[in-house]
Amino acid sequence: MTTPANVPTTSPTTAALDLAAPYRLNPSVALRPEPFGALAYHFGNRRLSFLKAPELVELVRGLDRHPSVGHALAGVPDARRAVFLRALASLAAADMIISQPSGTGAQ
Repeated sequence: MTTPANVPTTSPTTAALDLAAPYRLNPSVALRPEPFGALAYHFGNRRLSFLKAPELVELVRGLDRHPSVGHALAGVPDARRAVFLRALASLAAADMIISQPSGTGAQ
């Protein structure tokens, strides 16, 4: 499985996120819709994160429908892709999104 060409690979800020792997919202995380996007609360580690764009919320909710994070990001406009990539890396580092076994994402 390859990452689409127009998606950056990794940088120090995205090291916790594997763009070639499928991810999903952690089952221990609840998203509460807000006008700016959503609040994400992790019931296990009690972390709270702000998803500051409704489009990011939709991306996070739909991660499990893609074969990889790179494929999910391919649908994001170029101008916002780097910001969303950093946000996903931050969510992965906080255990808000987790990798799922290979083959479980949409093909």
